[in-house]
Amino acid sequence: MGAQLDQDTCSRAGCRDHATWRLDWRNPRIHTEDRVKTWLACDAHVDYLREFLSARDFPLGVRALTGDAASAASAGVDKA
Repeated sequence: MGAQLDQDTCSRAGCRDHATWRLDWRNPRIHTEDRVKTWLACDAHVDYLREFLSARDFPLGVRALTGDAASAASAGVDKA
């Protein structure tokens, strides 16, 4: 935990597949609006991670992982 992750690896626990999606989210009960966490997802896990976060009513943005999104995500990716 807290270790720098490869920017293109899926954040789903146990998955080492190439990430193609970026999920930006925050827990409004403990994070201020400027504190956003990022998870990366492969095609197989994007729906699972989106549903996991949505079920908790966390503000969430999901977009394709492109060059710009990948560069920004590499600064602080969290592991699910």
